[in-house]
Amino acid sequence: MGTSLNEPPYEILPMGTAIGSDGHMRIGGCDATDLAAEYGTPLYVYDVHTVRSMCREFVREFGSRYPDTRVLYASKAYLGPAMARLVADEGLGIDVVSGGELAVARAVDFPPEDIFFHGNNKSEAEISEALDYGVGRIVVDSFHELELVDREAASRGLVQSVMLRLSPGVDAHTHAKTTTGILDTKFGFPIETGDAAEAIRRALSAGNLDLTGAHIHLGSPIFELEPYSVGLDTLLTFLAPLCKEGLQLRDLSPGGGFAVGYLRDRLPPPISAYADVIARAVKDRCSGLGLPEPRLLIEPGRSIVARAGVALYRVGGVKDVPGLRKFVSVDGGMGDNIRPALYGARYEALLANRATDNRRESVRVVGKYCETGDILLDQVELPSPQAGDLLLVPASGAYGMSMAGNYNLNPRPAVVMVEDGRARLVRRRETYEDLMAVELYGDHDEQ
Repeated sequence: MGTSLNEPPYEILPMGTAIGSDGHMRIGGCDATDLAAEYGTPLYVYDVHTVRSMCREFVREFGSRYPDTRVLYASKAYLGPAMARLVADEGLGIDVVSGGELAVARAVDFPPEDIFFHGNNKSEAEISEALDYGVGRIVVDSFHELELVDREAASRGLVQSVMLRLSPGVDAHTHAKTTTGILDTKFGFPIETGDAAEAIRRALSAGNLDLTGAHIHLGSPIFELEPYSVGLDTLLTFLAPLCKEGLQLRDLSPGGGFAVGYLRDRLPPPISAYADVIARAVKDRCSGLGLPEPRLLIEPGRSIVARAGVALYRVGGVKDVPGLRKFVSVDGGMGDNIRPALYGARYEALLANRATDNRRESVRVVGKYCETGDILLDQVELPSPQAGDLLLVPASGAYGMSMAGNYNLNPRPAVVMVEDGRARLVRRRETYEDLMAVELYGDHDEQ
């Protein structure tokens, strides 16, 4: 049975979320109003139990259907040292896409063999950093990169394990700005043009590369299951003849992109359904083509941390335009969550300090940034928000902080992790001094 509009959307809130007798929302056993009072707002709150549960569910559901599965956390969804330690503690590997993400992994001594370095335009410096740390795989995205990795590995006397990112020409029917598996995309070697076959042949002949397999990523978030089956069928059918040319297919990845629930009336398939389709597609196609079954690599990111995180904002000004709409301003916005402005992403919200108030009116929640398009929630039902109320936005754990910036020179929010009634600050709020620390001016100019 679905949740009524008069109840919190528990399906998209962190696991174990509850309402206290005082009407306050409690996340991970912590009163949201106490968290806001201690750490300020905007504030991102991650529930450790939910993160761990999602990690374990991916390992269990895929592992039970395809035992030779490796789960890699797609860290671009959200990464900090505390999150890196948490996913490592759960036995996951990690997918990084930049030198900065690699630096975080290195800072917590993430096992290098469990790091997979993605990205469509890695610099020479980033490739050098990856080689020096000994990452398990570099996922090569272009001919330029193929030459760079081979050359830099040769200069170190290394043979680097690599995978190739291929573009299978499969549309996952998600937002145009997050569709990555079609021909018209910057990512990967297209199968249709012949580049993918040429890249495999070059990698096989390179003296300092060990080509272990192929990777595709169709987009995100993907609510449909069929694109994974079609993508894997396309990929394996393409790879089979190349296996006769010397390709030893040891690693195979359909990427990630697993959907999450942002709205109570649009929930994704369960992880078990994704696992069923992907495991069956690999097994059936390998059997039909006479190929040995490779190791399966999956890359959940959003689907591990989105539900685990909530964003807290303090309500400020309220502007009522009779006959049109009511604007409710909060102290964050597109600077800490650009997804609504960038993708038209939709969220739900509730008042964490008045969670049992059943009055409802339709409002538009807007941010404090100097853009008309700074709209967090275009239309949401809330109980007459007033200045000082605490707005809670569920399913905010993915891409909010990762894509946060300092537009209008606003400092980025703090991040806390909560577990069993205890809160731990894992990222302090930025200060004006932090913003000025990178600037050169007056007596501080470089000599």
